[in-house]
Amino acid sequence: MAALYFLPTSIAGATLIISILFLLICRQSKRRRPNRLPSPPSLPFIGHLHLLKLPLHRTLQTLSTNHGPIFSLALGARNVVVVSSPSLAEECLQQNDVVFANRPHSFLGFKIFAYNYTSIGAAPYGPHWRNLRRLSAVELLSAARLNSFLHVRTDEVTRLVNGLVADVSAGSVFGKVEMKLRLVGLSMNMVMRMVAGKRYFGGATEGRGEEGEEFKELMREVFELSATSNPVDFLPVLKWVDFSGLEKRMWRAHRRMDGFFQGLIDEHRSKMQREEEDGVDSSRKTMIDTMLTLQGSEPNTYSDDIIKGHVMSLILAGTDTTAATIEWGMSLLLNHPEILDKARAEIDNAVGNSRLVQESDCIDLPYLQCIIKETFRLYPVAPLLIPHQSSEDCTVGGYFVSKETMLFVNTWAIHRDPTVWEDPTRFWPERHSEAEGNPYRLLPFGAGRRSCPGIALANRAVSVALGTLIQCFEWKRAGEEILDMTEGPGLSMPKLVPLEALCKPRKFMEDVLINMQGDK
Repeated sequence: MAALYFLPTSIAGATLIISILFLLICRQSKRRRPNRLPSPPSLPFIGHLHLLKLPLHRTLQTLSTNHGPIFSLALGARNVVVVSSPSLAEECLQQNDVVFANRPHSFLGFKIFAYNYTSIGAAPYGPHWRNLRRLSAVELLSAARLNSFLHVRTDEVTRLVNGLVADVSAGSVFGKVEMKLRLVGLSMNMVMRMVAGKRYFGGATEGRGEEGEEFKELMREVFELSATSNPVDFLPVLKWVDFSGLEKRMWRAHRRMDGFFQGLIDEHRSKMQREEEDGVDSSRKTMIDTMLTLQGSEPNTYSDDIIKGHVMSLILAGTDTTAATIEWGMSLLLNHPEILDKARAEIDNAVGNSRLVQESDCIDLPYLQCIIKETFRLYPVAPLLIPHQSSEDCTVGGYFVSKETMLFVNTWAIHRDPTVWEDPTRFWPERHSEAEGNPYRLLPFGAGRRSCPGIALANRAVSVALGTLIQCFEWKRAGEEILDMTEGPGLSMPKLVPLEALCKPRKFMEDVLINMQGDK
């Protein structure tokens, strides 16, 4: 009876002990369990792919308003983390810079157009990438090398101005001009003359009509295919079925591109051999010449495929991006003529009316630089940067991020965050006249090891081109309505509606422009 009397008490005590042990185990387990990122509800197999709509940077900004400045997505078989604040961008690109210095692997476009992930934009972080970065920083895009190509950029801007003068009426009449193709030609000629010593757009192409048309068509196709979404990148199970024929089209374009660039390399190699035999030392070396010289001493490091991949990287990163930035900048100025007038007054005061704006003048044009920074802020041509990928487990914002997670830095969202910028959708260049504050709140070129190595070239080209257009012409919109500033699809976030505007040469610039045409 006594035993029966104490049985309920024993059971209660045992239950209490078991409960305490269970709670301790759960607490310990919770301590070991990583702090998981917030994430929207997902679907089996495809994860969050169904949530993604174009333009992607806007979709991700909307998701960040619901889930916070850092959240995760399952894009098919890929884990992705999206950050949309300066502090989180700094944590990823500075504090965890090495961890996120890799690029995503198994992207079809990277594999095909980046020569099996060996170009500077797609190569994994390591000795090969570091060598390519050194090549860009020291041999190709250093201040000294950019100065050696100053004549190229000056000549191309002059040609742009002369072309506009030839196409619009003189005197007091405005003429309508379409700017997109002109600006693409400007940036493409700048890059290709530095890379290969050839221009393919506009007049004076030195009889390269057929070659030029082939190049333009090839680049159009490569840019289009590079911007095409490929389901296999996120759902590898589909790799056995090329539903759209995208992979075949990419390989076909790659073979054409490879043949074209190989022809340029062979041409320069033959030229260098002839010059060596004749004892000629050319003072103006193209970027291909520089890389072929390095190939002579390090043939494995600078193979023809590595050179072709680097040429492709220079074209992809330095042409449409520059053209798009100038087009966005001109569009913003046309929508805000009072800012255009203020920029013109600054140029008139600093440069005068007897010559064109030069690159050396741009440091003395602070308001023009504020306009360019504001253009970068509102319309960054890489709104999500190029995706990074983690090489090991890490922590971001207190959350666990696993190895081989893709990182999207939504610069477009950061640049328009009302907690970061006052009146963020307003075009207000004056906001940049004061100290910049946190450098991670303005990231048009990325940051850290994987930041764009062509920052100096881009700033020079945009500054002198935009400054010259402001200086030489009077501008106004083709109609009374405000220009459509909607983003279009593409790698460099182009305008959906290409810029058309009315312009005429400024009265006191006519003598300068006539002299320019006479010099040609």
